[in-house]
Amino acid sequence: MLSLKYANQNHSTRIHEKDGVVYLTFSKLEAAGVLHAFSTRLGGVSEGELSAMNLSFHRGDSPEAVMENHRRFAGAVGYDAEKLVFSDQVHTTKIYPVTEADCGKGITRESDIIGVDGLVTDRPGIPLITFYADCVPLFFFDPVQRVVALAHSGWRGTVAGIGRRMIEYMEQNYNARAEDILCAIGPSICQHCYEISEDVAEEFQRVFSAEQYADFMQDTGNGKYHLDLWKANQYILLEAGITEEHLETTDLCTCCNPEVLFSHRASHGKRGNLGAVIML
Repeated sequence: MLSLKYANQNHSTRIHEKDGVVYLTFSKLEAAGVLHAFSTRLGGVSEGELSAMNLSFHRGDSPEAVMENHRRFAGAVGYDAEKLVFSDQVHTTKIYPVTEADCGKGITRESDIIGVDGLVTDRPGIPLITFYADCVPLFFFDPVQRVVALAHSGWRGTVAGIGRRMIEYMEQNYNARAEDILCAIGPSICQHCYEISEDVAEEFQRVFSAEQYADFMQDTGNGKYHLDLWKANQYILLEAGITEEHLETTDLCTCCNPEVLFSHRASHGKRGNLGAVIML
């Protein structure tokens, strides 16, 4: 039995295992029939601090091991690894619309998708992937217009409102309506584990209301604060028009579960990367 520490009693994140590969999904997205997954450390071939399911080519791992990990993860979840489209995450709100011409960028060929933290597509059969080791993965699915998207939301992306930006992008470019979109806030660092400095806290204080700020920011003294990125992203998504019944929030912290999930903070930077995948 997989041992996980949960941040609350929500337990909406579902655990799956196939051929030794363990991955997570969300109940609302699963019920809607959209292929999606969030990887764990379990089931890959990487070694040492990258063991075992490292999905990044930029963490010092052998390319052969990373490719095998992608093949295993894709085989378990049910998509073609060679069609993956990678993001190039730099903590911005830049969004890239993916088409068939982009298949394989980042995994089987060089990518020109540069400085991008959000991927979106309405083309079936194209798996999108973004990478994590404490930052917040945001999943989006519009079942009406048939659009999927992923956004990488660290503290900078959250302050800049990448979740809201993605919803606006889907509305403006794919005729989506916010009230139709299903969203999931994926496994990432919890408030208890995420200590930030005063200058970062001030960035949030500038863009959120006093009531919201007090709800997700805890002053621990000595110029240090604990930030709840899950709750901050909830405010962003709900204010952008997502309905509460269409929003699902993780109860799994990467830092609390370092044996199962990669965490930059827990490992002091000695880690691989997890992947969030979604596909029509």
